[in-house]
Amino acid sequence: MPNYFTENPDIQYHFNKLDIKEIVEIIEDNYEQSITYNYAPVNYEDAVENYKKVLEVIGDIAGNFIAPRSTGVDEEGAQFTEGKVTYAKGTQENLEMLSKADLMGAILPREYGGLNFPFTIYSMATEIVSRADASLMNIFGLQDIAEMIRKFGNESQKNKYLPGFSSGNYTGAMALTEPDAGSDLQAVKLHAYQNDEGKWFLRGVKRFITNGNAEVLLVLARSEAGTKDGRGLSMFVCMGDDTVIVRRIENKLGIHGSPTCELQFNDTPAELVGSRKFGLIKYVFELMYRARVGVSAQALGISESAYEVALKYAKEREQFGKSIYNIPVVSNMLIDMRVMIESNRTLFYNTTYYVDLKEALEQKIEKLKGKGKSFTDENLRLKQVTKIVNFLTPLTKYFITESSNKITYDSLQIHGGTGYMREFKVEQLARDARITNIYEGTSQMQVVAAISGVLNDVFKEYFNKKETKEYTGGLSKLSNILKEIREIFYDALKYVTEKKDTAFQDIAAKELVEIYGNLYTGYLLLDEAENDQRKIFVANRFIVCALSLTKKNFENIKNELFSDIMHTDKILL
Repeated sequence: MPNYFTENPDIQYHFNKLDIKEIVEIIEDNYEQSITYNYAPVNYEDAVENYKKVLEVIGDIAGNFIAPRSTGVDEEGAQFTEGKVTYAKGTQENLEMLSKADLMGAILPREYGGLNFPFTIYSMATEIVSRADASLMNIFGLQDIAEMIRKFGNESQKNKYLPGFSSGNYTGAMALTEPDAGSDLQAVKLHAYQNDEGKWFLRGVKRFITNGNAEVLLVLARSEAGTKDGRGLSMFVCMGDDTVIVRRIENKLGIHGSPTCELQFNDTPAELVGSRKFGLIKYVFELMYRARVGVSAQALGISESAYEVALKYAKEREQFGKSIYNIPVVSNMLIDMRVMIESNRTLFYNTTYYVDLKEALEQKIEKLKGKGKSFTDENLRLKQVTKIVNFLTPLTKYFITESSNKITYDSLQIHGGTGYMREFKVEQLARDARITNIYEGTSQMQVVAAISGVLNDVFKEYFNKKETKEYTGGLSKLSNILKEIREIFYDALKYVTEKKDTAFQDIAAKELVEIYGNLYTGYLLLDEAENDQRKIFVANRFIVCALSLTKKNFENIKNELFSDIMHTDKILL
């Protein structure tokens, strides 16, 4: 009986090394919630034990209930008949099971029926669920919509919507994109207007809306007549009632269990969330960094599944009198997959920690404000943590989703011709992975989002500290390699900035982001290797390969290999 939590040694490793004591103390009100709720933790150890038990339940459901239904969900898919969307039978059963286990409000406060879990624990659950069925993540993983209402909605909205999320009666959708507004959300046209009584209504079309058939919709709409940019947009919440028409669902390559809808709003009653004009410049940014992490968890789960089926097949498949697992070129592929997954997981849970810390500090500051106390120190710290989050969330999505496509591709390759057949799980995984580096911002947009942090050397002090640390044995060699990578990075950065050419800077962004991201991940892995023998091999392989990639990227920049992009029109005529 597989359990996707207890039987995954790397997830176990990351759970056991969690250091979120400060975060838990803040979200648990220094454990005073245990006075009101007898099931709330009384101390940090109690909280961690509770998280562990819940993750064990999720791991069991994922391995023994959701995963066996995944193929059926993929084959049946979401259905669209006479204007109504119906989940695949397996999806419906999965959601019912997760609801019965009280897992649909994992991050919501207890007063609304939630579990009040940190974002990191919720993200771990999301990875586990995604390994079992990636399409289910697009419903289970949209609890962030409820969190947005909790964070920015008024008390009436919280009481109206949040208990329904926790019970599983409501699922949510982010209705952001439109036919002419994809990554460029400033171009959103869907109209929000008020009647004589001041009530809001929505009119217009949204497209490519994941789980657009949801009961609760967060909608980005143009509330300020005559505007054309992001300053005229506000965020609204509405029910998916009869005024919201699903015009179609998309016939997609993968994640068939998740309906992607085109929606028409016909004077739909809505409520303003937060303040007018802040829809894009504040609330969407909050949604997006959480969405980026959610898709990263999805891609990580897909990667784990692809690796596991490849490993199993390689051990069972015999060619030339031996299993292909023992053929070096195949085993090398498997090793690369494993290293990629573990390095990505290290980066991922480091990112979720900073997201947790950011939100805990925000919560702490609000409480201090309410008590009339000073929060200067907390505010300074929040600013620095926010800079880190703004860099790490796009970086993490870029690295993990690109890796997921490579891992599923290699997994299918290891399966050979059989992997191309529908009878084998891997072809579904390859199709499911393909969307992860596209939606919630393509990889190219993640590079654009991350480059500012690279140019400003957001981890400068962190790297300075690491370079003064003494590592012993073979780790000393790896430390020196990371120092070399950093030197190359500064040479590359100097070359780019001294040109004083913003066009060239934009073109070199991908190379710079990769160098900087690999440097940061390398140091994370080095510290893990210092404390766990199992991680030495992972750190060694990753860091040595990172040096080769760094040299390649620097040569691309220095030789201006891609400077011809500036003359694209002439080249592509």
